[in-house]
Amino acid sequence: MNRKELFQQIQAKKSMLCVGLDVDFDKMPEHVKALANSGELAVKGELFKGKARSIVEFNRAIVDATAEHCVAYKPNLAFYECYGIDGMRALDATVDYIRSKYPEIFLIADAKRGDIGNTAKMYAKAFFEEMDFDAVTIAPYMGADSVTPFLEYKDKWAIVLALTSNASAYQFQTAQKDGKPLYQAVMEEIMEISTPDNMMFVIGATKADKLE
Repeated sequence: MNRKELFQQIQAKKSMLCVGLDVDFDKMPEHVKALANSGELAVKGELFKGKARSIVEFNRAIVDATAEHCVAYKPNLAFYECYGIDGMRALDATVDYIRSKYPEIFLIADAKRGDIGNTAKMYAKAFFEEMDFDAVTIAPYMGADSVTPFLEYKDKWAIVLALTSNASAYQFQTAQKDGKPLYQAVMEEIMEISTPDNMMFVIGATKADKLE
């Protein structure tokens, strides 16, 4: 999805809402948990059972309830990887459902990947070619070559961590580098290798005063 298409959706819905799909089986409603023990769900020839079925059903319900209000969905990979291959299959089914029913919605893989160039290239291939996400969150600690492979895809986005909302973020992100906080230096460096058409930054909601 390109910048114009994303902005048109924001205007049409009068919203910038992004819905996280961070599925924790232990926190699901009891009737959704129970689906894990109630047979199989067929999705395009694939069968889902156990926790994978609950995840798929839960995500579909959340997506259907929020699609008219939001412009993006953001599944956090950890909440799928923790269930092994079944969790990843459930993620794939979730992405496919959104793509088929709500193709106008922006899809973010909240993966926080960050590795050297050849590995970053494989991460970009996984999320942009195999899983069909629009964007991936990236940790830039290893430098620009951990980001550039994600910028090589047309109408795809890197979302680089800048100033996050977690309590210990200050330990590194606000440390001084050449008279400015490190998060600012990171943003300035990354802006040198990217454009507003392929780059976004993560600023935690608890740091809203820093948006100035």
